[in-house]
Amino acid sequence: MSNELIMYTDGSSRGNPGPGGYGTILFWGDQKKELSGGFRYTTNNRMELMAVIAGLEALKKEGLKITIYSDSQYVVKAVEQGWLRNWIATDFKGGKKNKDLWLHFDQLAKKQNLRFVWVKGHADNPYNNRCDILATSAADDKAHLRIDKAFEAESGR
Repeated sequence: MSNELIMYTDGSSRGNPGPGGYGTILFWGDQKKELSGGFRYTTNNRMELMAVIAGLEALKKEGLKITIYSDSQYVVKAVEQGWLRNWIATDFKGGKKNKDLWLHFDQLAKKQNLRFVWVKGHADNPYNNRCDILATSAADDKAHLRIDKAFEAESGR
């Protein structure tokens, strides 16, 4: 059994904003788990971040070494380049978006040892491509779309 968890993530939005979804794949040794979900009105960036949150929420152990592969520069740079620390320190001043999700992510991230790696989207990475299929399928599954309450309230819907 590996001592490192590998996570691939992707988010999608049909229109931005519009119906959206996320896809996540977790690898632990030879075990693999796929997660996905969709929302009726959201943004691509929210779904990119939600894919990471969903993966972290699925974990039962703390203190894991986790490498997260994402094609979202927004998510990867926010964490790896310290943008998120600054946003939290300034209470997201200047209209920084997705405060609710970033604060939730931050609480989950404190329980793990995370490293983010950017991968080119829609390219030759089979796991990123699979996450894209999970995300777009969830966005298109109109019968099971949930309500992104924070975003809809913020948007005045």
